[in-house]
Amino acid sequence: MDKLWAGRTIGTTADLVDEINSSVAVDRRLYKRDIAGSKAHAKMLAKQGIITQEEADAIVEGLTGICEDITSGALEIDPTAEDIHMFVEQVLTQRIGDTGKKLHTARSRNDQVALDTKMYCIEEIDSIEQLLCNLMNVLCDKASENLEVIMPGYTHMQHAQPVSFGQHLMAYAMMCARDKSRLEDCKKRMDRSPIGACALAGTTFNIDRQYEAELLGFSDIAMNSMDAVSDRDHFLELMSDIAIIMMHISRLSEEIITWATTEFGFIKLPDEYTTGSSIMPQKKNPDVAELCRGKTGRVYGNLMSLLTTLKGIPLAYNKDMQEDKEPLFDSVETVKLCIEAFIEMIDVLIVDEKSMYESARKGYLNATDVADYLVTKGMPFRDAYNVSGKIVSYCLGRGCALEELPMEEYKHFSDMFEDDVYHRLALKTCVERRNSAGGTSPASVRAQIEFIREIAAQ
Repeated sequence: MDKLWAGRTIGTTADLVDEINSSVAVDRRLYKRDIAGSKAHAKMLAKQGIITQEEADAIVEGLTGICEDITSGALEIDPTAEDIHMFVEQVLTQRIGDTGKKLHTARSRNDQVALDTKMYCIEEIDSIEQLLCNLMNVLCDKASENLEVIMPGYTHMQHAQPVSFGQHLMAYAMMCARDKSRLEDCKKRMDRSPIGACALAGTTFNIDRQYEAELLGFSDIAMNSMDAVSDRDHFLELMSDIAIIMMHISRLSEEIITWATTEFGFIKLPDEYTTGSSIMPQKKNPDVAELCRGKTGRVYGNLMSLLTTLKGIPLAYNKDMQEDKEPLFDSVETVKLCIEAFIEMIDVLIVDEKSMYESARKGYLNATDVADYLVTKGMPFRDAYNVSGKIVSYCLGRGCALEELPMEEYKHFSDMFEDDVYHRLALKTCVERRNSAGGTSPASVRAQIEFIREIAAQ
């Protein structure tokens, strides 16, 4: 196709320049947003008397046909086109004649691409938020099924205190809730229409930017035309939010991989969410979790790539910015795929309650409860902590659990011990008594589930 920017030059470029300059292979996915923005622009031009209503109607009708034809496959996007914006405008002019050439009045590709990508980001934020809500609900479902399933809680990857599996899952649901909140904040800041900023300095035409913004669903306009065309903060903020989501998914991936090992045996993954080995017939590999963990690095790389691209660019638009879309699109598609995979996988993972409980019995996870017991009897906590530590050391030497130590031996450490200590040391009691807000007791976890359900319903 002829270059629409021909004039100052003859519009002829070397083949290699065409190859490096073209972005249509990447930005083709923006065609619906590009056409929606162009329709709104034509309507604004007509409202302001810059073009006639008949011309605007012809443009809108032509654009509608182009959108329908691309969607149906009747019109193939030319892979040699410079970008999706030029392709749509050229096809429009071919179909409706010189009227199509009037569409670009009071507009530049600079503000046009900024508009298209903002619309893309806003739509994709809605999609990612919905997926996060679905993931939160699945986590709540699985947590509800496991309110009384006891497992070891860890700090430093060492046995710490007994918790319920439901409590552990709800920690990830809380992360998802924060992820959703970050996306909502991000969307607020990108709710400013750049269209009408033109190349960088605005336009001499009497346009109505506010009207065009309202047609496109924006609440306001970007107030500085140079900033409007060079701003990619919304890319960076969205990609940063996505990176955090992927970090959360990666952490859960790591735990699922660990829990599914023979050494832990806390969970089993259905065959549909594992793969086998080409040489070892016994293998059942947690590839979904491993791949999501691995894809997190690529998403981080996308963010760093764009930060690096933007760091030295002066105002206003520079061609470097053409490199912004590929990492953005990849991050969006990657996080959506990973969340979808986790929604399905968590829904069907099988919990080995016995294995979790047996592991929790082995690590003196109720040592804090020995100290808490003595505190309730009147001993200062630091003294109780010291006594409890000595008892653990003594039991380690004897190879017995705290709840197996005879009462007469407890009495060697403190006369405050009575037979009721054995009830307090039962793992079930340890979990149930931790009923502070946010704690691991069934009642506390139910409150957490209700909290997340409300967020997911918003």
